[in-house]
Amino acid sequence: MKSRYIAMVVGGSVAMSTGLAALASQVPALSQQDRTSIWKSAKELFRPLPKAAPNPANPANPAKIELGKALYFDTRLSKGNTVSCNSCHNIASYGVDNLPTSQGHKGAFGGRNSPTVMNAGLLEPQFWDGRAKDVEAQAQGPIMNPVEMGMPHKDLALARIGSIDEYRALFRQAFPKEANPLTYENIANAIGAFERTLITPSRFDAYLKGNVKALNDQEARGLRTFVSTGCVTCHSGATLGGNQFFKFGLVNGPYSKYTGKPNSDAGRYDLTKKEEDRDVFRTPTLRNVERTYPYFHDGSVTDLGDAIRIMAKTQLGKDLNGQDVADIRAFLSTLTGQIPKEALVLPVLPKSGKATPLPDNS
Repeated sequence: MKSRYIAMVVGGSVAMSTGLAALASQVPALSQQDRTSIWKSAKELFRPLPKAAPNPANPANPAKIELGKALYFDTRLSKGNTVSCNSCHNIASYGVDNLPTSQGHKGAFGGRNSPTVMNAGLLEPQFWDGRAKDVEAQAQGPIMNPVEMGMPHKDLALARIGSIDEYRALFRQAFPKEANPLTYENIANAIGAFERTLITPSRFDAYLKGNVKALNDQEARGLRTFVSTGCVTCHSGATLGGNQFFKFGLVNGPYSKYTGKPNSDAGRYDLTKKEEDRDVFRTPTLRNVERTYPYFHDGSVTDLGDAIRIMAKTQLGKDLNGQDVADIRAFLSTLTGQIPKEALVLPVLPKSGKATPLPDNS
């Protein structure tokens, strides 16, 4: 039986949107005192996004960022020359592919939803189970994953890239102090340097910096409800989440009874084998959340309103009414930011050389 939180008809989302708009029009406007109080509370719980996400262990320079961008879009880092980082973390769609799980080598689908790459440089650790320290460590994983990019070993990745004259020159420029800059680790370091430029400031940042009018009445009410409901327990700071781990179904589990889909993913338990880590996942950032659907580690919910209701019920034990959901959803829309313009310009990739290994679709 499908959950009451999931739309039952195709036109349900349209009807829901109309209903939410009607609800919003029935609520009295906020007083100036209310607005000031909400803003002061927000300043204590959240921070504006920084302009950059530097890593002292991997200092950026223009050549390294240029190299990382090219590698990010280059399918030659996959065994069959069919998958790039951008395939699953599409820059044009806010760093995701909007699929429940992503399609990789030979059309295989992974087991977990692909998190957004936007603002990921500010997050530690990486992956739903936290198995990578930062974006540089994370970038090493998918290339060698048999279901994702499918490379059987690091040497093939290095042979592909190292056979291309322009790439060899870019590595020398990107890592000028290294005698042998073309390494597997530096492939990931370059990609990480590029990903650290993907910062997406939004109206909420202008609000936190003092422009109280950046949020309208419904958005400000949604912020207040977001805080008073307890959502900030997991979603605070500049990224509104992404740096902590919590059990999914903390108060009312299992969460799958609300999504209508079974869950066979044990979360961090699969990594640590500790019983206390069963069903524990990294809390995702809520930056750009209205654009990074579907939601949760299995991509089981597409509608943001449904996700809000489910999280309130499973994590906080609270049943939100329609007005609360509409207001929180309005607030979350203010987290949709601006993708850096330079990131949206496709790089011209270096051409393969005569010695470049051919695609392998085995």
